[in-house]
Amino acid sequence: MKKKILFVLVLLTVSCTVFAQDIFEAARTNDTVKLAKFLKAGSQIDTTDQRGSTPLIIAVYNENEEAAKFLLQNGAYPDAKDKSGNTALMGACFKGYFKLVELLYQYHAEVNTLNLNQATALVFAATFGQLKIAAYLLEKGADCNLKDNRGKSALDYAINQEYQPMIDLLKK
Repeated sequence: MKKKILFVLVLLTVSCTVFAQDIFEAARTNDTVKLAKFLKAGSQIDTTDQRGSTPLIIAVYNENEEAAKFLLQNGAYPDAKDKSGNTALMGACFKGYFKLVELLYQYHAEVNTLNLNQATALVFAATFGQLKIAAYLLEKGADCNLKDNRGKSALDYAINQEYQPMIDLLKK
């Protein structure tokens, strides 16, 4: 009897793991039909993969606006963090996905959230030369004076990149 119970538990664990991986694949491939099926079947919208990424983080990182919007409309937490403390907003800033930055803000993503290195979305925008995104974040209340664990602000990163338009924006 103990062997049967153990077998059932192992089977359930494997099934749940495969099922969870499928929700990430649906987010990765922008498949809102599958996402809806997973949620209807009881999948947790903010479940995490081995890196701590949620389906929303995966959708945003892959520039899948429809999947990201679907997840947010269905209660995905916009400020969920992966194991490095990075949020979907930070990913959108890093990759330069302005529409997703706007979408996340519409769903109340916090612009001054800190990752494990104390970096913000604005630091990512400044580091990767995302001028339009940086201007938007500043307009929405991003604090350009916050410093990461190295003591550097978004302006410091813009100076390091020698990107004068970003430097000018952050000095305002």
